[in-house]
Amino acid sequence: MSTQSFDPNNAQNLIEIEKQFAVKAVEHAQTYWNLLEKVHPRSLKLTKLDDEIYEHTMSTFPEFNEENHAHLVRLDEDWLKSDIGKKKWREFCQVYEKKVKDYNFGSLIRTDARKEYGETNTIFVTRIQFYAIEIARNRLGLNDGAHEIAKADAEKERLKKEKAAKKNGTS
Repeated sequence: MSTQSFDPNNAQNLIEIEKQFAVKAVEHAQTYWNLLEKVHPRSLKLTKLDDEIYEHTMSTFPEFNEENHAHLVRLDEDWLKSDIGKKKWREFCQVYEKKVKDYNFGSLIRTDARKEYGETNTIFVTRIQFYAIEIARNRLGLNDGAHEIAKADAEKERLKKEKAAKKNGTS
């Protein structure tokens, strides 16, 4: 089948393909949350181009610098999906087409940097949007609270496993 005649909307396995993309996005989010637990966000490096991505993000989106970075702390999905937002992000993303692997793959991002991933705190963005926002959040200390939440979650999980192991060992 040639790519010119391929219609993704009529593809037999479209649902299966969408599920695979969703699984990859969830795995990426879990990996990132695990990184936030183990590495202090201010020293976390997500790509070889973190410096360039950060500078480009902050100059392209001056609203991220306003009001104590409120637009980075809490993402406005309506703004991201507005005509102006989509245009700015499309132009931003294209710069990384040949620089960042899988730059346009879907990724899950927390809408509120102060909270963990969850059904009401997650939206779908491209990988380069994820990098742009999370690199900025990390450098500005906006993920410091998430780091503490992730560490506390990991400790609770460790204690739960320890307790279960003791219970199973004494039965």
